[in-house]
Order: sequence, then C-alpha cells, then structure tokens
Amino acid sequence: MLDYRNKLDLWIDCVEDESLAAELCSMRDAGDDSVIADAFFKDLEFGTAGLRGVIGAGTNRMNVYTVGRATQGLADYLNSRFERPSVAIARDSRHMGEVFVRHAASVLAANGVSVHVYPRIEPTPALSFAVRDLGCAGGICMTASHNPAAYNGYKVYGADGCQITSEDASDISAAIAKVDPFSGVKAVPFEEAERAGLIRWIDEGTLDRYIDAVAAVGVDPGADADLKVVYTPLCGCGRECVERILARIGVTDVAVVREQGEPNGDFPTCEYPNPEERAALQKGIDLCEEVRPDLLLATDPDADRVGVAVKDDGRYILLSGNEMGVLLLDYLARRAIEEGRTLDRRIVATTIVSSTMVDALADKYGFAVRRVLTGFKYIGGIIGELESCGEEERFLFGFEESYGYLNGTYVRDKDAVDASMLICQMARYYKARGLNLAQAMRTLYEEHGFYRNKTLSFSFPGAAGAAGMADLMAGLRADPPVLLANRPVTRLVDYRLGEGGLPPANVVEFSVEGDHKVVFRPSGTEPKVKAYVFASGSDAEAADRVVSELEDEVRHFVEGFC
Repeated sequence: MLDYRNKLDLWIDCVEDESLAAELCSMRDAGDDSVIADAFFKDLEFGTAGLRGVIGAGTNRMNVYTVGRATQGLADYLNSRFERPSVAIARDSRHMGEVFVRHAASVLAANGVSVHVYPRIEPTPALSFAVRDLGCAGGICMTASHNPAAYNGYKVYGADGCQITSEDASDISAAIAKVDPFSGVKAVPFEEAERAGLIRWIDEGTLDRYIDAVAAVGVDPGADADLKVVYTPLCGCGRECVERILARIGVTDVAVVREQGEPNGDFPTCEYPNPEERAALQKGIDLCEEVRPDLLLATDPDADRVGVAVKDDGRYILLSGNEMGVLLLDYLARRAIEEGRTLDRRIVATTIVSSTMVDALADKYGFAVRRVLTGFKYIGGIIGELESCGEEERFLFGFEESYGYLNGTYVRDKDAVDASMLICQMARYYKARGLNLAQAMRTLYEEHGFYRNKTLSFSFPGAAGAAGMADLMAGLRADPPVLLANRPVTRLVDYRLGEGGLPPANVVEFSVEGDHKVVFRPSGTEPKVKAYVFASGSDAEAADRVVSELEDEVRHFVEGFC
C-alpha cells in the first residue's frame, strides 16, 4: 500500500489541473486505502483497444495526464515510422471528450504531427473513414463505446483506418512506457497550433463523402413498402448521420426518442447505454407503443453498433446480435441470387464467438466463411488482405455477435450508420412480403435449424478482480471440465496457442457433445470475463433448454472466482 500512497503524493506534488488536484487531496484526506489502490495500482493499460477507464485522478484513470502520456508515446511511434505523419481525431458525447481531443491534438502538434479534428461529435466509423480519406498515418477516437457514464476511452487507428494490431499496440505501449506523464510530454497551446496550420478542422466534404460511401453499398429491395421507424441515439453521436442516411434511402417517417435524442454524457435514461440491454431501449419501446412503427433502431454512444426491437406476438422483442447478423447476411445473399449473381468467390468474416448458423447459410449460398478473434479490427484485417490482392469486391459481409456489422470496404470498422440503412432496406423487403423481422428470423430457423446463443458477463472489479480473472482462466486450462450440463466435453481449444493460424489470445473454448459449445474470454475493455454459450436443436424448446443448462453450469463455476 505504501507504493500507492507514494504515487498519490507524487501526483499531488505534480498535478496542475485544479479539479484533479482537488480530487487527489480529497482521496488523501479520506484515507480509504481501497480507493487509493484502485486509482494507482497500475497504469491504465494501452492495448489493441487503446485506453479505456473511469474518468478521474490517478495512473489507472482517464485524465489529461494519462491521455497526454499516451499521445506522446503515439507521436514518438509515428515519427519513428513516417516522415511527416498526420492524425485524424474524433469524439463522441462522453464527458471530457472535447478536453481530451484538444489536449491530444496539442501534444501531437508539439511533436510535429499534423492533426485533423472533427469539429463536433461524430460516429467512430466516420473517424475510420477520415483516416483513409485524408491520407493520415493514424487516428484517435475518444470514446468508451457502451460503458457507463463514468468512463471514457482513447481508441487508436492505423493508416488503413483499422484499429491497431497487437504488434503495433505493443510498440506504442513500449513508447508510452518511456514517457513521464509530468515532465516528458510536449504540448503547444491548441489555438497557437491551429494558427500555425498544424491543427485543422475536418471540413464537411469528408463527412459528405462518408455518407456517399455508405449509400453506395446499400441494397435496395425494389419494394414500394413504406417504413415507419423509431430511432434512439442513446444520447450519443449517431443522430446526424443516421438521419441523413435514412432520408437518403427514402425512410422519412422517423420518430426520435425525445429523452435520448440529444448528446448527454450522463446517459440519464439508462445506466448502461448499450443496445444489447433491454433497459437501454425501454424509452424507445415506450415510444413504439405510442406510434406503432415497423421497428426500433438504437445506436450506441459512438454509433458503431446498432440494436433492433420489433413487435412480435403482442410485445416488443430485441433481436440478438447473432440473429441480426444472420438476417442481414441472408438478405445480402438472397438479393444477390435474385439479381443473378453467384457467391462462390465471396467471403464472409465473423468471429469465433458468433453464431454457427453462418455455416448453414454458407452451405446454402456457397460463400466462404472466415472466423477471426473477437474485435472488428480482425474483420478489417480480412478486408485489408483482400484489398492488397486487388480483390476487395469479394468481401460480402462482416459481423460480430455484439451488434457490429459492415457490408462495405470504405471503412475498416463496424458501422451502425451502414447497418441502420441495411436493416431498414431489409425490413422494407420483408414488409412487402408480409413479414416483420422477427417472423423473417423464424423462417430461417425453420429452414436451417434452431441456433441459440447467450452471452454471460461476470464482473471482476479492482486489483483483486484482476487476480480473480487470471485465476479463472488458469483454472480452466489446468483443470478443464470433462462434463458440461451432464454432456461430455469433446474438445478443448486454447486460443493462447494460436489455434487455426489465428494470433494468440486469452480465450478457451469447450465443444460439448450434441453440437454445443462454451467459450470463455476476458474482456479487453472492461474488468469482466465473458462466457459465450452456444446450442442448437431441431426445435426452439430443445435448443433453449440446453442453453439454460449450460448457463447454470457456467455461472456456478465462475462465481467461485468472483
């Protein structure tokens, strides 16, 4: 504990920011060792998702000093690899986003790195697009995606518009480790750098070209069915671009959820602004009960993921990320076949924790499936490989079970603007045929079998939690279960060993007799372990029963480590 207190004293001596200084003094005066330890027990880790953490004072927090240190390390990395590097920067609606953007820009400019800054909040995929559109060496997006309001984050992109690779993250992290957060960070006043031309505002042309690129990959159903939509940006940054693209495809009957329509980093209507959670969509569902739309769209705060609810059998249900991924994939393939195009050379990219129903669609339509690790950067990597061979047109679709989708190659990240467009086009297609999206999903289950998936999330907060996560994963490897839900485990895959040519990852997968499986993976952005449960059956009841049995077993096992 002495080391943590020494770090606290050092920060009190060095910090010039008044609000952080007050927080540090309050922390010292309160004398709560657990609070001090959580703020200082480690440096906020820089990984392939960059930085993400609670906003506040300390080495394990998001603040101008941790952001400045990370940016100095990034500038050193870029200057060692590019002659005259430039960086694009964006932010969403989270607290301190604008402060962090301006500070990062000031540090980059002081290090001779040209900076392009979006003048207002914009979707994360618009940042990926800007990196490529402006020919930048990299990009930064200040966002914590769907985390609670206390969080912010710092996502780094490469010159390809894709989140940085593990190798690049390791090199940048090494550069950051050499930087003292108080004496080692160069900075120039933002306005001074702007006058010198080192910081420029991204003009409207870039955003217009992004919207054009999204529209270009739309799949018009050729149907006359009108569509009525309720939309919520969940107090984030999606509204501008989503409304623009829906108007572009003729979806103009859009009711925006009033309580969630404007940017608000407090996210006052929901603790977790995550479109996977029904609680986050409840305000939208309430409005749906009034206006009776065809569907509800909900984009997360940085507008790279989208959730959907539709009314089915008298109540609004949420389609899961796997269900929407399968629906969109089938729709894209179906439309291609209807237009006389073959799919035998096309490629679909998805993750090792996404639905195995994709393989059934591949058997039907003839496309190839490539499974990658969790993280859309790996799907972006597939697009990059195709592009390097002059074959990017082979990319058909990419999706993650966590509500991320993309069917174009104009960005290297999941895109809720693109997905919102495609979902509405697909909904019009099925509406013209007398089906809503829930009914369309049922027809796919009836054709291909019932595939069920459930994601379980277990929290491991603080320093003790980090140790608990490590013990859990070590236990799964050292003493793996031989039975799960009274069914034999037929195979164990340890992705730490680089299974199937994939990069090593801290993921363990258990195949269970009967074409079921369970995958364990620590989150890369939150103090959580996720368990992904997969089951299939000839009918919904059988598949649901297996999911429930596997869930009970997983919960019992993991709770011993929490």
